[in-house]
Amino acid sequence: MKKKNLISVVGPTGIGKTRLAIDLAQHFNTEIVSCDSRQFFKEMKIGTAAPSEEELAGAPHHFIGNLSIEEYYSIGQYEEDALQKLNELYKTHDTVILVGGSMMYEKAVIEGLNDLPEANADNQEKLQKILEEEGVEKLQEILKELDPEYFGVVDIHNHRRLLRAIDVIWQTHKKYSEQIAVSQDSRDFNVIRIGIEASREELYDRINRRVDIMMENGLLDEVKGLEKFKGLTGLNTVGYSELFKYFDGEWDLDFAVSEIKKNSRRYAKRQLTWYRKADDIHYLQLGYTQQDYEDLLHWICEQFQK
Repeated sequence: MKKKNLISVVGPTGIGKTRLAIDLAQHFNTEIVSCDSRQFFKEMKIGTAAPSEEELAGAPHHFIGNLSIEEYYSIGQYEEDALQKLNELYKTHDTVILVGGSMMYEKAVIEGLNDLPEANADNQEKLQKILEEEGVEKLQEILKELDPEYFGVVDIHNHRRLLRAIDVIWQTHKKYSEQIAVSQDSRDFNVIRIGIEASREELYDRINRRVDIMMENGLLDEVKGLEKFKGLTGLNTVGYSELFKYFDGEWDLDFAVSEIKKNSRRYAKRQLTWYRKADDIHYLQLGYTQQDYEDLLHWICEQFQK
């Protein structure tokens, strides 16, 4: 019988996962492992809505601001590091909390990733040429045709992710989405997934407000300080790529901010599509009451006993 438990808090960007994860960590007197791939980088606190000092003090967190944007870090490395951290934590805790909206990173922890081939130099060169001559849109088009399932959930603005998926498909002649879907039997802990959901209107309103708050909190200065690194993969992401275009004089500031909001909403839509396919997520409604929260704790304890 599996003795240890992992409670994974999931949901789209801006829905309130951090608060729920901290409440659960305090209730179970345990620690939090982040699977938000953007929050790994210490230079990107504002634009990734990393937990505040106060929130970090609420419960011990791991994989928040633990890397520099200049460091290369793959999903495979994260899987290895996260499992090692869980093994450490399970020595003193029966339950650990996992939280984050990076779908593939959560999957890496709770299910594992298949052994995928190393990058093929010829494929990479060919794809790089397509990117330079026809733009990221062409890569999006190729991936959509080869693997519509993965296209539906990947960050389509991150050209490295597109290059990697297409390369693997070309090498293996199999869909990338199928190759990264493996059995959960490889994990020796129980997984309970908790989600927070809201109406599309409420969620989009929260996202728009959150972007305004990021701007008030100094996102512009944060991005300006990272301008020399703008070619790095980690910065090719919502909140940063738009403001780099402002600094390059391509866009005015109001338009750049409106694009951050639009791209954040699009990312949330992809997250919702991904989570909707799962039948093992127990949902709380946004704005849940204390009674709802207590009912959730009761439900979790019942799952533990099973």
